[in-house]
Amino acid sequence: MTRIAIDPARPVGRLDRKVFGGFVEHLGRCIYGGLYEEGSPLADDRGFRKDVLGLLRELRLGVLRWPGGNFVSNYHWADGIGPVHNRPRRPELAWGGEESNRFGTDEYLAYCAELGTEPYICLNMGTGTLEEALAWVEYCNSAASTAWAQRRRSNGRGEPWRVTYWGLGNEMYGDWQVGAFTAEEYVREATRWARAIRMLDPRAKLVSCGMNGWNEWDRVVIDGMASLVDYHSLHIYTGSDDYWTNVLQPHQAERAIRCTRALIERAAYRQKLAAPPRIAYDEWNVWYRQMTGALEERYTFADALAVGTYLNIFTRNCDWVQMANLAQMVNAIAPIVTSPEAATVQPIWYPVLLHSQAARDLAVDVHVKGPAVSPDLPAGASRWPFRVGDLGPFGLIDAAATVSGPDVNAHSVAVTLVNRSTEEELAEVLLRDFTFAGPAQIRTVTAARPGDARTLPDVETAQLEEGSEHPKDGMVAVRLPPRSFTVIEAAMTDG
Repeated sequence: MTRIAIDPARPVGRLDRKVFGGFVEHLGRCIYGGLYEEGSPLADDRGFRKDVLGLLRELRLGVLRWPGGNFVSNYHWADGIGPVHNRPRRPELAWGGEESNRFGTDEYLAYCAELGTEPYICLNMGTGTLEEALAWVEYCNSAASTAWAQRRRSNGRGEPWRVTYWGLGNEMYGDWQVGAFTAEEYVREATRWARAIRMLDPRAKLVSCGMNGWNEWDRVVIDGMASLVDYHSLHIYTGSDDYWTNVLQPHQAERAIRCTRALIERAAYRQKLAAPPRIAYDEWNVWYRQMTGALEERYTFADALAVGTYLNIFTRNCDWVQMANLAQMVNAIAPIVTSPEAATVQPIWYPVLLHSQAARDLAVDVHVKGPAVSPDLPAGASRWPFRVGDLGPFGLIDAAATVSGPDVNAHSVAVTLVNRSTEEELAEVLLRDFTFAGPAQIRTVTAARPGDARTLPDVETAQLEEGSEHPKDGMVAVRLPPRSFTVIEAAMTDG
């Protein structure tokens, strides 16, 4: 049995909705044939797939990052504006294809408006120039009568788009990136860009390009950029055919958060920064099977448990992690898969959906006491060289909790539980200095039963069960099926 004590009076921090963010890149069928498919009977008159739009709306994304990813380092945004039939086709260097430019800045920003989500544009620091970046900011955000603002108006958008979030390049440390830098080179160039962008748009929030938190790149970039940016980005992908490696590797994200936080606090102390940057985990996911081509990963329910754990980790660390972008959203390593006739969801969609639906305003302290596991993770079991054994032992049940803020009349709590055990586990959930006010609503996701119908034959499904449980002796007892993800939601009162 596992006992989970929630302390609503001990907030970790305010949970920013940008933690439930997404990412779309011009890669494989993510954009074309995914969220955008001109001429499809499933698309609207703008080319937006209505079925995909509906599924993404359900996730209530706080922010959507675009256009890359590796793609952005050779993307020239002005190719993708104006009349679609006049836009040039260009070689696409990151993934080895061609870019039609039929989906560009105005289409992306209109898509964000349809979703009700904040846009986040990553700038081309590979083959791009500062002049080009400033023109992009002007095109999107200027209300003046300047040339690029007028170009936006002539393209049909009178009011500024008011894009707040701008990334200073993508993975500029990697030799797979067009125009890669050393850390010192990056700081010199990104400093020029950050200062100039802020002169043009003082409201812009900037994201410096980070790696994984424990790398020398991050130290140099944080020391050089902490006074100029609002976020430092981290990227992490995990995954393995070994079950325990797969479901436990996301804890590497907690190591990265701790390391990055220490580097930021060090820089803030030495530079006397009153408002140091926070962390944007602007690429994360399970990804290890399809490493080339269109990256059309097919997910299992074990992958869904890893995704649920990632979101628990971001919730527990929300005082520092204030943005996180699942990479990606459609077809390419994505929760949503399309065919010309249908769109369906993969198992990883469910923990994202339930986390996003259930999350309250404040993350609070959680203490978990129960069985733990210290598996002997096999060498070479993962595509990614992330050692996590030293972070264990790991609880069989991973937990996070949020409560409604003080400005909400009806107090409530949401608890997200990942049961990684191969056996059913009993969890008793209690509130310190608070009591449950009525029955708890419970939603549990498990792998699909054999023979369950599939929308697309190669896409696994999952099963969602709903119920309720009355508290007894101040606790809610929940039986967690093997390898399951559960959300508990309940009203609560003081005392």
